[in-house]
Amino acid sequence: MTQTPYEIIGQHALYNMIDHFYYLVERDERINHLFPGDFEETSRKQKQFLTQFLGGPNLYTQEHGHPMLKRRHMDFKITIHERDAWLENMQHAIMHAQLPAGVGDYLYERLRLTANHMVNSEN
Repeated sequence: MTQTPYEIIGQHALYNMIDHFYYLVERDERINHLFPGDFEETSRKQKQFLTQFLGGPNLYTQEHGHPMLKRRHMDFKITIHERDAWLENMQHAIMHAQLPAGVGDYLYERLRLTANHMVNSEN
């Protein structure tokens, strides 16, 4: 039986990684203005989403409905600069989490594709 990325990473490591990510984002002047100010709630939703995204329980959908990421982010101007800042912080959080070999690279690549999809403005 093949394990999901969520099972390989584990809830504890994933949640710690997300908490560290938002610790970094809250201090990052390039993108912290894009977040609604309650980083604890944003972190909670990200935990739900990434749990589901990585093959764990459908926590996000159960509480919020279909993720519809592009639509949920349309109110925010996201250029390649915001994307790159988001990805840089995520890469640091993934490295900080010291995930099993190959898992961090897999996670980053999946999130890189998703971040590219979120870009909605050229400037």
